[in-house]
Amino acid sequence: MARDIWFETVSIAQERAKKRLPKSVYSALISASEKGLTVADNVEAFGQLGFAPHVIGALEKRDLSTTVMGQDISLPVVISPTGVQAVHPDGEVAVARAAAARGTAMGLSSFASKPIEDVIAANPKLFFQVYWLGDRAAIAARVERARAAGAVGLIVTTDWSFSHGRDWGSPKIPENMDLRTTVRMLPEGLTRPRWMYQWAKTMRPPNLRVPNQGAKGEAGPPFFQAYGEWMGTPPPTWEDIAWLRELWGGPFMLKGVIRVDDAKRAVDAGVSAISVSNHGGNNLDSTPAAIRALPAIADAVGNDIEVLLDGGIRRGSDVVKALALGARAVMIGRAYLWGLAAEGQAGVENVLDVLHGGIDSALRGLGKASVHDLGADDILVPPGFTRALGVPGNGSV
Repeated sequence: MARDIWFETVSIAQERAKKRLPKSVYSALISASEKGLTVADNVEAFGQLGFAPHVIGALEKRDLSTTVMGQDISLPVVISPTGVQAVHPDGEVAVARAAAARGTAMGLSSFASKPIEDVIAANPKLFFQVYWLGDRAAIAARVERARAAGAVGLIVTTDWSFSHGRDWGSPKIPENMDLRTTVRMLPEGLTRPRWMYQWAKTMRPPNLRVPNQGAKGEAGPPFFQAYGEWMGTPPPTWEDIAWLRELWGGPFMLKGVIRVDDAKRAVDAGVSAISVSNHGGNNLDSTPAAIRALPAIADAVGNDIEVLLDGGIRRGSDVVKALALGARAVMIGRAYLWGLAAEGQAGVENVLDVLHGGIDSALRGLGKASVHDLGADDILVPPGFTRALGVPGNGSV
């Protein structure tokens, strides 16, 4: 990547995204539920954890590779599925190319703006994410389309209730970018001419439809129509999760686990992996940071299934802290979206490079040869840091 566009931290990627994007688009990336207590804790909690480094014995080379749901990846960082990536015209395809270029896997949202067939052509290490939306027949149809496209795993997301009560206000997202809406939003777009120019070159406005909710080759419903159907669908039961896991028959992740008892139920349902996640602070505000809940969950089920962490990752050292506390890998969301907004595919690659470098540096400081050598002894955890939710007798049942 040319040095004039290179950024050395995720925070700089965020700054560039803020300068590049119209205000409402950027606001959609940073906002979260209600007061934003959970989204803040997701990030700030990592700063409360310390390292216990060795000063002698650092190894010349370190191995960052691992596996997640049967896929070999070059670093313990996976792209988390996020919906409608209209921050850049290439959207999810650019992200897929970047992840492939850096040797890692990608989760693709069923609310994505690009068809799964196009995205998987750019990165075959693709996990398709579904919401419990519609009846079993409709869900099965989406799953079979993902199977036919070549998806190597399935992610089921259950941790989003979408609070509209946001203290900073939610940006108004249009139902569809028709001509009338485009004209109405033009003044805001003109404040970010470089962003407008990107879209002008494509000769079409941002796509706010979700093609993976329909049949192959269809445009799909508008985002809010799909969202409305999801909110109108009764939440799944554990029997539903077991049915979907059996229907898929391959690697299967349940995303949104924050309690030990739910993690154990996930094991009973036959899942391959869980993501300890509060949906990036977009679910129920005042839920603890994911990293606080991780140790108790990893201790309870880490020998039975793969445990990943999703929420608050901004540095390679954050990744190392999560791995030391029991995660196999982490998933990132806002971090790569800021890279996508800043520089497209190159920006996402840049974010992954930043995290790769930070992981490698932390391993060197800790005297570790591999990410698999990390353990709790490498981390200083202050009293009262962890939250063991769903454990009988600790007041959180």
